Amino acid sequence: MTNSNPMKLARLLPVMLCFFAMGFVDLVGIASNYVKNDLGLTDTQANLFPSLVFFWFLLFSVPTGLLMNRIGRKRTVLLSLVVTALSLLLPIFGDSYVLMLCSFSLLGIGNALMQTSLNPLLSTIVNGDRLASSLTFGQFVKAIASFLAPYIAMWGATHAIPQFGLEWRVLFPVYMTIAVVAILWLSATPIEEEGQDRASGFAQCLRLLRHPFILLCFIGIMCHVGIDVGTNTTAPKLLIERQGMNMEAAGYATSLYFIFRTIGCLSGSLILQKMRAKVFLAISVACMMVAMIGLLVGHSLPLINVCIALIGFGNSNVFSIIFAQALQAVPQQKNEISGLMIMGLFGGTVFPLLMGFASDAVGQNGAVAVMTAGVLYLIFYMLKLKGRTVQS
Repeated sequence: MTNSNPMKLARLLPVMLCFFAMGFVDLVGIASNYVKNDLGLTDTQANLFPSLVFFWFLLFSVPTGLLMNRIGRKRTVLLSLVVTALSLLLPIFGDSYVLMLCSFSLLGIGNALMQTSLNPLLSTIVNGDRLASSLTFGQFVKAIASFLAPYIAMWGATHAIPQFGLEWRVLFPVYMTIAVVAILWLSATPIEEEGQDRASGFAQCLRLLRHPFILLCFIGIMCHVGIDVGTNTTAPKLLIERQGMNMEAAGYATSLYFIFRTIGCLSGSLILQKMRAKVFLAISVACMMVAMIGLLVGHSLPLINVCIALIGFGNSNVFSIIFAQALQAVPQQKNEISGLMIMGLFGGTVFPLLMGFASDAVGQNGAVAVMTAGVLYLIFYMLKLKGRTVQS
């Protein structure tokens, strides 16, 4: 027993670096705003980038759950890191519309593979009764990469390196280097996986959505990621529209969101060990509802900042709670359930598209209204948990 903790830590550290690499997908928010400025795009055109990233979750998540049954979770994570590294290589050669579409497509595919396989891989290392808090700590590590991205991009935009001419795109080689380190470290780390789930097909996985609670969780994750990607892309636009800021000045709003999401993940990993998940979910959803109302009716800079911070804190633990509940509801099919839940990240495609249409029509209040609909569903989900025994 004396050696078990150091051995567990040795396995956890490379897995946590993979969670950091998982956060690379959130660079699409700030990147889409820079590409919008560079190429003179509309909100609808710019929002196609995050929508495209998360579109691949619809196609690849369930097949990845099946792939894990064949090659194992660790190898699937390694494959995801290779695809992610390739996606980060492309923007080094330019930021044309087609090139960025290709880059973000590969980023979405890699992240779909990673999010589907990494969470179950963590469950082979961490005891099940601490799964929600461990997943939340992984989200905390992921959020660090998310909130660093705007700062790295802003640094590149204001401190262009003449020899390379990358400007804000310096973000991509920085994160690509970390992805390569994660590949090498995880490859060298022995992780003993439990026996693979029983063989199943695509249709059998989708039939799990007939389970009412699994369907509730699936839609809940769609709403969570829709709010996440929506705030990521809309926060700077709110400041540009309501405060007259330029992109460089308004970019801090994305980091503000991720800073408070990071704080929420770190505190949530501790709170969830003491507090029932249902209670903490209620607090989280209440924070987001207050914030949405504030953004709809208020225009002052301090109020906008407070609302962005509340959304970041409130949305930080929703994924972990819902994901853990889904895994525990059907524990004998973790790979398949993971694939279904990660397919729910397709909400990151639906929400930005709807928000782009709404904001082009009536301004950023339209985008906020779409996110508010997602919060209202999470309230509904929370109430449905009332009759269930909720794990913490």
